[in-house]
Amino acid sequence: MFAIILGTRPEIIKMSPIIRSCEKDGIDYFMLHTGQHYSYEMDRVFFEDLRLPNPRYNLDVGSKSHAEQTGAIMAGIEKILVKEKPEIVLVQGDTNTVLAGALAASKCYVRGARSLPVEVGHIEAGLRSFDRTMPEEINRVIADHISDYCFAPTEIAQNNLLHEGIAHKKIFVTGNTIVDAVHQNLALSKDSKKPGIGSELKEKGYFLVTLHRQENVDNKERLEGIFGALGRIQTLTGLPIIFPVHPRTEKMIRSFRLHSEEIKMIPPQGFLEFLQLEANARLILTDSGGVQEESCILGVPCVTIRESTERPETVDVGANRIAGVNPENIVSTTLAMLKKSPSWINPFGDGKAADRIVSILTE
Repeated sequence: MFAIILGTRPEIIKMSPIIRSCEKDGIDYFMLHTGQHYSYEMDRVFFEDLRLPNPRYNLDVGSKSHAEQTGAIMAGIEKILVKEKPEIVLVQGDTNTVLAGALAASKCYVRGARSLPVEVGHIEAGLRSFDRTMPEEINRVIADHISDYCFAPTEIAQNNLLHEGIAHKKIFVTGNTIVDAVHQNLALSKDSKKPGIGSELKEKGYFLVTLHRQENVDNKERLEGIFGALGRIQTLTGLPIIFPVHPRTEKMIRSFRLHSEEIKMIPPQGFLEFLQLEANARLILTDSGGVQEESCILGVPCVTIRESTERPETVDVGANRIAGVNPENIVSTTLAMLKKSPSWINPFGDGKAADRIVSILTE
C-alpha cells in the first residue's frame, strides 16, 4: 500500500498524476492531507476541480512556526502510519509536510511480523538552490538523504544527489510530474465551465505576477522596490499586470500600506483558472519555483524575482532569467525577455513521469 502525503496546493497539483496512475492501475493507496497552509475544506475545491478522490485523512494543522508545524505533522502522520501500515510513503517537493512525512516514515517500523520500516519515496528529489537561508532548501536536502527512492526530475538533479553521496541505486531519473500535471490539467481547464478573469484578458496581452516567498514579501523595502519595478514595466509596455495575491502577501501589503495604480491585484485563483492565466500570459514574473517550471513547459518567458533558483534547467534552455530583487534589474531583465522567442525545448520530460514512478515502486 502507498501512503500519499499532501500538505499544500502545489503538492496536490504535482501529485495528481501519481494519484491518477494509481487509480488507473488499481493500486492500493490512501491520501493524507496535512493542511499545512490551508484547511482541507479550503483545499477541497482543488480535489474537485482536478477530479481527484478526497483524502482519507486530514490533519488540519494550519499555520504555525516551522518547528511547531513540523512536529504537529510528524505526530499526526505517525499515528496514521501505525494504523494503516503502508509499505511506502510518497512525499513531493520541499515543504514542512515533506520533511515531516519523510522523518515520520523513516522512524516508523510497522510492516509485517518482523516490524519492517516504512520506505520513503521523494518525488522531485535533487533540486538545489544552494541557499541554506531558504527553509525549503533544508527540507529538500534532509528528505533526500533519508529517502529510499529519490525520483530526480532531471540529470542535473541526479548529479546533485550523487555529489552529496547518495547511492546511485536509490536514484531514478523519471522526468517531473509537473509536465504530466500541466498537460492533464490544461485539458481539464479548457473543459471547465468556471468563468475566470482570464476570459476578460487579451491572449498574450498581459503580464502575470506571483510573489509569496518570505524573503520578498516580509521585507517592506524589498516589496516596495518590486512594486515600483512592476509599475515601471507597466508604464513602459502599456500591458496590464495581473497579480493574484497570495494570502501571506496580501497580509504584508496591508501591513506595509502599499498601493499601486499600475498593478491589478486579484484574489487567489483556482489551479485551472491560474493555469489558463499562465498559458495566455505574455510573460510571467515570479518567485515561485513551480511557476518557473510551468511557464517553461507552457512556452511562456519567465523572469524570476530571486537571487537563485533550484530550477537551473529553465535558465539553461533560455526560458527563464534570474533578475534578483534590484528594481532596475527586474525592469531590464523583463524588457530583454520580451524579445525572447519561446522556441526552447522543455527539459522536464515527456509527461510520463508518474507512470514511471508507480512502475518502479510496484516492481
